[in-house]
Amino acid sequence: MNFFGLILGLATLLIIGLGFIWVIRGERYFGYLWWPYVMGSGLLLIVTSLFMSNDWASALVGAFGASLVWGATELKEQAVRAEIGWYPFNGNKILPPFAEIIEKWKAPHL
Repeated sequence: MNFFGLILGLATLLIIGLGFIWVIRGERYFGYLWWPYVMGSGLLLIVTSLFMSNDWASALVGAFGASLVWGATELKEQAVRAEIGWYPFNGNKILPPFAEIIEKWKAPHL
């Protein structure tokens, strides 16, 4: 029997589940303006996974990178959810470098 697919599927499910948590907490403490940095990190991890020789590491790093890219698209929507009261709102967020420039960009969404 080959358990590679089963274990990889469960690990990916765990990575995606943790993605929900970090999006909620990340937006609460840092705000949605961090989305370019999160997306860049995710894309960098996806590209890095292409050059890994170990199948397990490549698959897990790629799944984590894809989860970060998805999370970057959810940060703005999570900010809206917090503003309307579905989640706790924090007005004292840590702003990213170049926040004034990033505010002018349209945040991505899926």
